Amino acid sequence: MSANTSEITSYQRFLILQGAIILLIGFVIGFGFLFFLMGEISLWPIPGRIDYQMPGTYDAWRMAHMEAITNGIMLWVIAGLLPALSTLFTKIKWLVVIPTIIAWTIVLASAIDPLFDDARGLMMKEWSNLANTSAFLLFYPGVMLSFVLVIAVIVAIYKKKKEDPSLTG
Repeated sequence: MSANTSEITSYQRFLILQGAIILLIGFVIGFGFLFFLMGEISLWPIPGRIDYQMPGTYDAWRMAHMEAITNGIMLWVIAGLLPALSTLFTKIKWLVVIPTIIAWTIVLASAIDPLFDDARGLMMKEWSNLANTSAFLLFYPGVMLSFVLVIAVIVAIYKKKKEDPSLTG
């Protein structure tokens, strides 16, 4: 049994809201990136400036900014695809929960890197580096769930095609 229209609409609103919040975070991180590039904190036409070099690297700031933008948009895309995806899955709640977890874990992990030294979260190092450990432990479930989600969609499409060979694609 596929989801009804009001259930889909409710899930779409949730995904749109989560995507908007994550996009807003991406915009705020973008200001951090801007301040990093300028080597100061200032916003025209607001008077004054603070001579301060933001920590981190160009790549870390760019990645944190783009991860938030990309994941926010991903949630909006999934919201738009939800009616079509609901024809493939009986329980679409997981198509809402899993992408939301993916988005938040990856965005939060990416935001740690520019703020702390040696905190890329690419691999587990020593537990004493709390920033790196936190980033890694956030990235790991997000990346694993990304595989689960995409593979589940592929399998569902092939299952549906097997049930109804008249489907194209």
